[in-house]
Amino acid sequence: MQLARGPWAQDTFVFIEVFGCEGGIQSYIKDVLMAYAGLDSVGTATIFLLRDSLDDIPPEFLSRFNFHCFQSGRPMVDRIRLTLSLGLHLLLKRPRCLFCGHINLAAMVRQLARLAHVPYTVLTYGKEVWFPLKPAERNALRAADRIWTISRYSRNLAAEANQLQANRIEILPCTVDAQEFTPEIANLELQQRYNLSDSRVLMTVARLWKGDPYKGVDVTIRALPEISDSFPNVKYLVIGRGDDQPRLAQLANDLGVADRVVFAGFVPNVELVEHYRLADVYVMPSQEGFGIVYLEAMACGIPVISGNNDGSADPLQDGRLGWRVPHRDPEAVALACIEALRGDDRRCDGIWLRDQTLAKFSKDALTGQLRKLLEDFVPLASQENSQFKSRLRT
Repeated sequence: MQLARGPWAQDTFVFIEVFGCEGGIQSYIKDVLMAYAGLDSVGTATIFLLRDSLDDIPPEFLSRFNFHCFQSGRPMVDRIRLTLSLGLHLLLKRPRCLFCGHINLAAMVRQLARLAHVPYTVLTYGKEVWFPLKPAERNALRAADRIWTISRYSRNLAAEANQLQANRIEILPCTVDAQEFTPEIANLELQQRYNLSDSRVLMTVARLWKGDPYKGVDVTIRALPEISDSFPNVKYLVIGRGDDQPRLAQLANDLGVADRVVFAGFVPNVELVEHYRLADVYVMPSQEGFGIVYLEAMACGIPVISGNNDGSADPLQDGRLGWRVPHRDPEAVALACIEALRGDDRRCDGIWLRDQTLAKFSKDALTGQLRKLLEDFVPLASQENSQFKSRLRT
C-alpha cells in the first residue's frame, strides 16, 4: 500500500530539544525522523524546535525537513514565540497531523490543534508518563488522536497511571545502527588503557547520578565477590559519569573489589562501539523504559543481562535473547553473570544474537513499523463520526 502524496507534504512535528544535547530520547527522535524522511511517499515535513538553534542541526536533517527554531536564551519569550508561530502555521497550512514530541508540550498542542481542527499524535518515552500527570497534560494525552511509546512496559505504566486504554497506545520501538555496532576483536590499546588484558570483562554504560541510582551499577558491584569465586580474573568496566561515582567507588572499596572496578568516565558516542567490544557480558539490572544500550551490545554480539520488570523485555524479547533478573538482587545478578561468562547458553552465540536483534530493531525495521502506523492512521474525530453513522444505521 502506497501513502498518498498530497496530504503528507505538510506533516508537522514539535519538540523541546533534539540536536542541542545528547541522550536516549534525542537519539530515538533522530532515528524516527530519519525513518520518516526515508519513506517513499511522504513530503517535506516541518519541525518546530523550542531549545535548538539552526546551528545545532546536522546537514542531513536540514536537507530533509523545514525547521523553525526559537532558542534565544529567554525561555518564556521562546515559548510564547513557538506557540504563536506553531498556531499560525497550523491555521495556514492545515497539516495532516501534528506530532507532539514531549508531554510537556501536549497541553499547548491540544489547544492549538483543536483551534485549527488538526489531529495530533503524542510521542512518549518513559518515566515522564509513568506517573499521574497534571490535569492539563493528562487531558491532552486522553484527547490525542494517537499516542506512541517505545515499549509495552511504558505503554502499560502510562495507561494505568493516567486512566488510558492500553490498546490506544501504539508501539514504535527504539533501534540500533547495524552498520555502526558490529562484532570485532577488542581494541588492544583500550584493553591496556583500562588494564583489562587477560580479564573477563563485565560492562555497563549508564549515567551515574544520585537522582537515578537504579541503573544497577551498585548491585553489580555487590555481585562481584561471588562472581570472582568462579572467575578470579573478572573486571567490571563502568562507562559514564555523574555525582554518584564516589559512593559507588566507596562501595567497591568496602567490599574489597575496588581493584576489579574500572570507572572509565565519559566516553563520546563515536568511541562507544570500541568500548562495547571490550566486554564479555553487558550487565545492567535496571529499570528502563526500553534500553537502547542492550540493542547496541547485542548488535556487537555481546550477551546481556537486564532487570526483569521494565521495558528491557522488548529488546531482550522476553528473555529469549538475554538474562532478565530481579534488578535489586545481587545474588541473581551474580548467577546470571556466571552463566553468561561460561558461554554455554545459546544467548551467548554472538552471531545468532546479532541476527535476532536486527530482525526486529534495525533501522529498516523501524521504517517498516513507522510506515504501518502512518498508513493505518485514522483521526479520532473520523473514528467517532464513523461510529456515530453506524449507530444511526442500526
